[in-house]
Amino acid sequence: MNELDLKALGVTGINQRLYKVPKDSNERHWVITNPMGQHAIACGLDGPLQVDIKGHVGFYCGGMNKEAEIIIHGHAGVGVAENMMSGVVWIKGNASESAGATGNGGLLVIDGDASSRCGISMKGIDIVVGGSVGHMSAFMAQRGNLVVCGDAGDALGDSIYEARLYVKGKVAGLGADCIEKEMKSEHLEDLARLLERAKRKDKPSDFRRYGSARKLYNFNVDHADAY
Repeated sequence: MNELDLKALGVTGINQRLYKVPKDSNERHWVITNPMGQHAIACGLDGPLQVDIKGHVGFYCGGMNKEAEIIIHGHAGVGVAENMMSGVVWIKGNASESAGATGNGGLLVIDGDASSRCGISMKGIDIVVGGSVGHMSAFMAQRGNLVVCGDAGDALGDSIYEARLYVKGKVAGLGADCIEKEMKSEHLEDLARLLERAKRKDKPSDFRRYGSARKLYNFNVDHADAY
């Protein structure tokens, strides 16, 4: 295990040190201390590292992550795991707005709550939220899965494409073109796999599934009020 003190090295110094670790190195486990809510910590990692951040982080932590496993032992600011490609980003606390925005792949786990626009424009990422999410979550979500073990705010899945949304609690309201859908065996299996990866004990049968009604793919005057 290698320890990096952000107070001493700064964000740029820490990120550059992680970038220089060869992919075949045995130095896989790194611990970042004193994050102090700074922005862009552990962004753009491109290798099979394990990074433990001991405290709260600011904006865009773990952004563009590829292959690395990043564990945040605290809360996260806006845009955590933004544009994530692969690997894992795990938040032991709560996340602010736009968690997992535009994520292309990998797994984002938020043990606590997420604010508004969680999973906005997601493109293949899997997101599991142990608590609740705010309004406009999964706005324009294209691919991937958003699992919410608590409640969802208003306008869930607004203008959604083909992402799958699973919510255990109450939904304040659905966005344009988002509807409740049948939970088939394939969905229960996928959901069980995601819950297991996030170390959740929730039962898949307690969730409801939401997705696109596919009425807004092409303009239709009969649906003009929905745009």
